[in-house]
Amino acid sequence: MEAPKVPPELRNVADFLRSGKSGMKTRVGVLVPIGKRVDYFKGKSAVKALLSPAYAKKKNVPKVTTEEEAIATLASILPFSFYARVRRGEPSGSSSSPKQLQVEQMQMFKPEEYYAWFYEGSQLTTYVGGIAMVAVMLAAVMFPLWPSTMRLGVWYLSIGVLGLIGLFIAIAIVRLIFYIITLIVASPGIWIFPKLFADVGVIESFIPLWEWDLPKEKKKKKKHADDKGKSKASAPGTPINGASTGAYIEEVDSSSASRPQSRSATVEDAKDDD
Repeated sequence: MEAPKVPPELRNVADFLRSGKSGMKTRVGVLVPIGKRVDYFKGKSAVKALLSPAYAKKKNVPKVTTEEEAIATLASILPFSFYARVRRGEPSGSSSSPKQLQVEQMQMFKPEEYYAWFYEGSQLTTYVGGIAMVAVMLAAVMFPLWPSTMRLGVWYLSIGVLGLIGLFIAIAIVRLIFYIITLIVASPGIWIFPKLFADVGVIESFIPLWEWDLPKEKKKKKKHADDKGKSKASAPGTPINGASTGAYIEEVDSSSASRPQSRSATVEDAKDDD
């Protein structure tokens, strides 16, 4: 009996889920009783991946717009053994060891269940990387047989690369020495090429030319109290700062003007409501 042929659109879905573009979280488990390590995922993570913008940009895949459509698409892949429903058990060794996975007899797709991968995904990148590695090793071994012009070109190229690396190290040392000097002479110190080690482009690394070593200001949180709240605080019997301090302003009767504090407001502590 021939195995069922996998529809191309379902294989594309499996390739998408197996790739890093899906953003699906996978873990490593031990498949019992054979003891083989496999990747597994939770159904809810796969549903979320099919509802992501990255999947919406894919071509030649089933259209998925709702969670029900995502569950139906993932359930239609089960008969082709790309993955299988498993029951997650205890760790295979210590508490940090991969957990044991047991394949369930009844296969269905539910977001709260776990599924083990039996499909490695597209191997094109692996094949291309292997061929490239073999080609580089052969080229290095056959270097003595290269034409003299090619060997001379490789030598000049290596010298240029080493020169760039040396120049970068020299700039880093000079900027550190200059910073130490300016830190002593003109505190808080000056950095030459302050973005040299920042995650920016090559040109942006050397702009600006110098910068003071000032501490970065922390973003202040916006206060909830505004001018309207402040005006309310001046009213009789209203809490200061929206009752956040647990204090109230109480006006004193003007009839008791003989006392020194009668013309001023007194702050009286009050218990919080909660």
